[in-house]
Amino acid sequence: MNARRVLGTHALFALLVSTAAASCSRGDAAPDTSAAASAVIVGPENVVVIQAREIRTGPTLSGAIEAERVATVRAEVSGAVMTTFAEPGQRVGGGAVLARIDDSAIRDQALSARAAVATAQNANDIAQRELERSEALMKAGAIAERDLERARNGALAAQTQLANTRAIYASAQKQQNKTQIIAPFGGVVSARQANAGDIVSPGTALFTIVDPSTMRLEASVPAQSLALIRVGLPVEFSVAGYEGRRFNGRVTRINPAADPTTRQVRITATIPNAGATLVSGLFAEGRVASETRTAPVIPSAAVDEHGVRPSVMRIRNGKVERVEVDLGIRDDQSEMVEARSGVVPGDTLLLGTARGLSVGTPVKVNTPNDVRR
Repeated sequence: MNARRVLGTHALFALLVSTAAASCSRGDAAPDTSAAASAVIVGPENVVVIQAREIRTGPTLSGAIEAERVATVRAEVSGAVMTTFAEPGQRVGGGAVLARIDDSAIRDQALSARAAVATAQNANDIAQRELERSEALMKAGAIAERDLERARNGALAAQTQLANTRAIYASAQKQQNKTQIIAPFGGVVSARQANAGDIVSPGTALFTIVDPSTMRLEASVPAQSLALIRVGLPVEFSVAGYEGRRFNGRVTRINPAADPTTRQVRITATIPNAGATLVSGLFAEGRVASETRTAPVIPSAAVDEHGVRPSVMRIRNGKVERVEVDLGIRDDQSEMVEARSGVVPGDTLLLGTARGLSVGTPVKVNTPNDVRR
């Protein structure tokens, strides 16, 4: 009988202990579940981590890409185009022959002028010998003064005739050389305006040569921004047809007068183009980087500027807090702004609708790993 009582007491005690343990376990788990349920889940698209990087600001510009060196090669003599040696898009070297014009008439003139030079040279030699002989006879008293003067006049006339025929011959040679159309510098043929068989005259456009190694940006900026622009400032821009790429150059010229209609000021920027990436005629838009800094930057969308001082919503220790910030220069193109104080690189800020969370709200950022789980 006593044994049964002892056994029953032990069983009752064990039951009470297990019940109490289960109650404690349920009591401990309840607060964790409640805390997890109260935290607001924020997606990665609604947060940003502050980084220190370069930020630029300056007036916007728009314009077109043009070649720094462009030449329209024109005919300098009349005649028929015999043959062409270059096609549009072909790269040519400086001094390369692009075409030939019929030189038969000019060649005949050159041959005739060369023959006239030979005749005049012979006449000049005879006249010079006659002058030397007359001077010797004059010293010996064998001839009169007028005979010596006659010899001198003959020698002078022969020299004049020789010089004249030589000039005619040189001109004929130059004209003959002009029948070969030469590239003035190395580049790419952008246009060919004449074909074999065409009759051309002086001034007729034959080829257009573009040097693609250096391009320029001919652009306009608002007149009210003129005080921010000076020669040597960097220019950054995008070009139609090159999505996602940025190009750089430097301001080389500033027009001293604004357009009376648009109130825009024309500027010119030189653009290195060693790889011949850019081509002439493309539209470009960007800005003159009048001020550049390396500092903590935040998106403009993260800043609330409706209060007395600008502020951001920051996540600190898993909760939302409002922080006043001191703002610096703005980059309107990238929609970023410099943060001078209030936040530091590494801070996490709320964006978009998440900025409406109340101060003190527990927040959990939903990472891609969380989504997979």
